[in-house]
Amino acid sequence: MADSKKHIVVVGGGFAGINFIKSLGNDSRYHVTLVDINNYNFFPPLIYQVATAFIESSNISMPFRKMFKRHNNFSFHLGKLQNINSANNTIETDSGTLPYDYLVLAVGTETNYFGMEAVKKNAFPMKNITDALAIRNKILLCLEEYIQYKDDPNREAYLNIVVAGGGPSGVEISGMIAELSDRIIRKEYPELAGLKPKIHLVDAAPVLLGPMSKVAQQEAKEVLEKLGVEITLNVAVKDYQNDTVVLGDGKEIKTKTLIWTSGVIARELPGLPAEKFGRGRRVLVDQFNAVQGYDNIFAIGDICLQTTDPNFPNGHPQLAQVAMQQGTLLAKNIVAKDSNGNLKPFSYWDKGSMAVISRYRAVADLPKFSFKGFFAWLTWLLIHLIPIAGFRNKWKLMGNWLWSFYSANSGLRTIIRSERKRDSNEVRTNIEG
Repeated sequence: MADSKKHIVVVGGGFAGINFIKSLGNDSRYHVTLVDINNYNFFPPLIYQVATAFIESSNISMPFRKMFKRHNNFSFHLGKLQNINSANNTIETDSGTLPYDYLVLAVGTETNYFGMEAVKKNAFPMKNITDALAIRNKILLCLEEYIQYKDDPNREAYLNIVVAGGGPSGVEISGMIAELSDRIIRKEYPELAGLKPKIHLVDAAPVLLGPMSKVAQQEAKEVLEKLGVEITLNVAVKDYQNDTVVLGDGKEIKTKTLIWTSGVIARELPGLPAEKFGRGRRVLVDQFNAVQGYDNIFAIGDICLQTTDPNFPNGHPQLAQVAMQQGTLLAKNIVAKDSNGNLKPFSYWDKGSMAVISRYRAVADLPKFSFKGFFAWLTWLLIHLIPIAGFRNKWKLMGNWLWSFYSANSGLRTIIRSERKRDSNEVRTNIEG
């Protein structure tokens, strides 16, 4: 690395970090090192489709080294952030120490269990590919175990699936599991004699898809109920032990599978002072995404809390579009900063939000109107295809989608387990992304 180049360390290869690096391009004034505990980028909005055996994990992921193979100013460091030493301009990871001229923090969020240790220990989060494959394995294993363990007094637990969280992730995976149950299980599991998994969707809010329009909320409820999903609102999950989900109203649901999509919290950033953090453990930044009190440490994406945008005085929603726009602008601002140019404060352009409920049914809230049904589903399909990393992945994903949606049979229902752990309790690891 030439001494004249400024070294930018980017921690986290999600939407924010990747868009920052892409926007900086091959600028010869900088050398960029990406730090991530995974060696690949993945597309979180489609995680639920991996979890339900609808698409392959390779359709929504790409190794960082392949993604940036044409960037002469790029290097990759596999590791987990352990400490930020701002006095020395270095970070420590579990695999070494890296110096920086600029540090860009884009580590995103992790699952929030709200202090419920039993839930944290026993539930299945849905934040990354590892989580998605664990959920897929668990659902398929439960079907096989229900068939095998005919004398189990709690046999119903194998066919009950509880999804905690009525946001887009909870709605989407509930709908997809219901589709799987209706179209696949009755054909491939004759031993069940017409039985199929019972999906319970639980949320403490009074409506599904709380941040979205009433059109979207009502459509989600109606479509899911038609698919047989049992929806419980205004009640939170309070505990999950001994294959029993306990709700706030005292109701108990026997289940081997609790899928947790109820909330997130910003990942820890060890080394930054406590006063640099706001609600949800998000780091406080100024209008240029600089961490308050620093001129060479920045935070972008879900990890940051920015209150300078007039349209979002309480901070931006933790959405992919915010992360992408912040990453792109920060790259331009760093170049402007080093060229004595004018920096542009961040202002979020809200392009709307969408959610798929079932096959051919979706909801979309655009800035000026909302719509639902097949056209919303088709719009969702096209919009989610564009950001997928890699031209080949786009074509693979489109082919898989078209076939899977048409046939309702992806053929990906394989149970893959480690040789070191053959029981049904899958290893589930929260991974930075």
